[in-house]
Amino acid sequence: MSPHEHPPGRHNRPVARDTVETHFIEAVEALTPGRPRDPRQPVRDGTTLTGELCRTLFQRQLASRLLDVAARWLREQNEGFYTIGSSGHEGNAAVAAVLRVDDPALLHYRSGAFYLTRSAMADRLPEQGLRDVLLGLVASAEEPIAGGRHKVFGHPDLAVIPQTSTIASHLPRAVGVAFAIERARALGLQCAWPHDAITVCSFGDASLNHASAQTGLNTAAYATYQGQAMPILFVCEDNGLGISVRTPKGWVAAAAQRPGIAYFAADGCDLPAAYDAAARAAEHVRSTRTPAFLHLSTVRLMGHAGSDVESAYRTQREIRADLERDPLVATARVLVEAGLATPEELVRTYESERELVLRMALECTRRPRLSSAGEVMEPLAPRDTDMIARISPVAAETSVRERAFGGALPEKDKPLTLSQAINRTLADALAVYPEMMVFGEDVARKGGVYGVTRGLQKRFGGGRVFDTLLDEQAILGLALGAGVSGMLPVPEIQYLAYLHNALDQIRGEAATLSFFSRHAYVNPMVVRVAGLAYQKGFGGHFHNDNAVGALRDIPGVVIAAPARPDDASAMLRTCLAAARTEGSVCVYLEPIALYHTRDLFEDGDGGWLAPYAPPARWPETHVPIGRARSYGDGRDLTIVTFGNGVRMSLRAAVRLTQEGYGVRVLDLRWLAPLPVEDLMRAAELTGKVLIADETRRTGGVSEGIMAEMIDAGFTGDIARVASCDSFIPLGDAANLVLLSEEEIEQAARKLLS
Repeated sequence: MSPHEHPPGRHNRPVARDTVETHFIEAVEALTPGRPRDPRQPVRDGTTLTGELCRTLFQRQLASRLLDVAARWLREQNEGFYTIGSSGHEGNAAVAAVLRVDDPALLHYRSGAFYLTRSAMADRLPEQGLRDVLLGLVASAEEPIAGGRHKVFGHPDLAVIPQTSTIASHLPRAVGVAFAIERARALGLQCAWPHDAITVCSFGDASLNHASAQTGLNTAAYATYQGQAMPILFVCEDNGLGISVRTPKGWVAAAAQRPGIAYFAADGCDLPAAYDAAARAAEHVRSTRTPAFLHLSTVRLMGHAGSDVESAYRTQREIRADLERDPLVATARVLVEAGLATPEELVRTYESERELVLRMALECTRRPRLSSAGEVMEPLAPRDTDMIARISPVAAETSVRERAFGGALPEKDKPLTLSQAINRTLADALAVYPEMMVFGEDVARKGGVYGVTRGLQKRFGGGRVFDTLLDEQAILGLALGAGVSGMLPVPEIQYLAYLHNALDQIRGEAATLSFFSRHAYVNPMVVRVAGLAYQKGFGGHFHNDNAVGALRDIPGVVIAAPARPDDASAMLRTCLAAARTEGSVCVYLEPIALYHTRDLFEDGDGGWLAPYAPPARWPETHVPIGRARSYGDGRDLTIVTFGNGVRMSLRAAVRLTQEGYGVRVLDLRWLAPLPVEDLMRAAELTGKVLIADETRRTGGVSEGIMAEMIDAGFTGDIARVASCDSFIPLGDAANLVLLSEEEIEQAARKLLS
């Protein structure tokens, strides 16, 4: 067998070479050696890259290329899966080389050479980095970061945070990481990264156009413009294509021009040039603590992904032009011209490494894969909520709390509204959790649109309670970055409808991180959202929004929906504790219409107020995730509801009770996970269940409740009333499409009859 046919084919068949491999061999064999240089000196005139480091980085570039060869072979053997290769982007090895191993990295999916370089810089054997990636290619359960759930670049020992993004949705989080480094230092807090670290975030030219990329760049520029430190290095690896769509020439350079963001550019196929530009950019970020944009011009070899056929949309001339710029050939040329290697030596190295990588790939196909739904979902497993509540810190010392509350402890005050209870609970938590931050639009001096955060900035300072720019993606990105950096972010989304502008930051970034890192990385956060409807005459659909279906569809996310002040405090404490102890992503949905409600049945009865229970009293001051609250002990009918529906249902239930019916009301409190055990217990006690759902009939919460009851084997009577499948208009017209108290009562009578 010739040396050009190495094989570890499963049936001893040669592993065929494609055009890229053939071109590399032929181009290297044709190189002419130059005058030898001292390997400790620059590899060529005008660069700072030494010959020794150039040769080392060539090894990483070569290994990355061979991982793509192995990926192709694995697909041919039906042992590998969809993946996006790094061929043509191997210049990102230079970026890794100018950074530290403890600089947090959020990487583009073509960052194979970066990952292998950082792995080697961490004193790991070269085979370890290769094996990491190969195990990901075959979806092995032994893969060290995602455990076979996805092929990602990530490792907890390398400060590489795994990303599944293909549209730059990781840029807002990367900005959040850079923000957290500086904010932790300013507050004197521990951080997951050194205080002098910088964040690196890489992405492609097509992804630069996505809204999330624009959010990342704009947020960094916005912060810098105001004099805030923002140590982040954006790296755009520009191969001129987004799958088949061409990026206009000059567009990346033009789009990168932002106030406060320094611009650096180099040919990413020329390793010395890429190294020099990356070194300048990294030094700029590290020394000035301001952002930089590194624009590396690259090529894309072997197509977009495994199933891509470039010839369907590119001419042979275009494909050949990219091949002539092959960065692996270019680095080989630099080494040969510097007299640091011969063509024959480099070809032998390629062949021996190829055989090694392919044999490693074959061995990885024999490693175990995920074999059960439980194993797949293990990172999303239900939490031990009793444990969370027990180990969460008790209240701060009395003197600390008195300072936080200006000498007037809230438990000694008169009963509170829902809004007041949330405010006091946030203050108590800020007093005991130094790493906690509350932020969003208008939350600081104004105290939020509804005054929920009023006074918190004055008590705890602008470093912990602060306003952000008006961009929900930016707000959540800051929270994601702060959470993964070891802080406890409590971002506010001003209205529920605004959350939909940025929902992928929760779905694609927050919820997936622990899943694709086997809990090695988490982003604890409690997202406060003012929402639901029944604001009389106010705002239309953007301020009166009852759509939660998109949130309930996200695996692993906890959704709290408190209705009463005492539940609001207890549930918020539980969410904060779950975030701190388990890294949970919690959405805390606050019913706007109940913020300032005081009465239940009659004006002045104070039935919707509650005294404040200080956090030291456990378990009364926590509500386990997935536990409902029952009102009444009737045996004729159970009304299942939440949010605004609780108050309406209680009022309807009292009228029915006065007529001799036995009615109980079950407040779900948690919309994800649903409190199925409590739901079924209450349902079985009466045999008749009415679901009063203020969300829409289609895609609303009631659909999930009914499905859970049927799955659990409930054989009694079930009915539901819900709001219409409509957006919510202004004024009294809103009452025409929203669930009403009268509808609840009428449906209950029908079931009872």
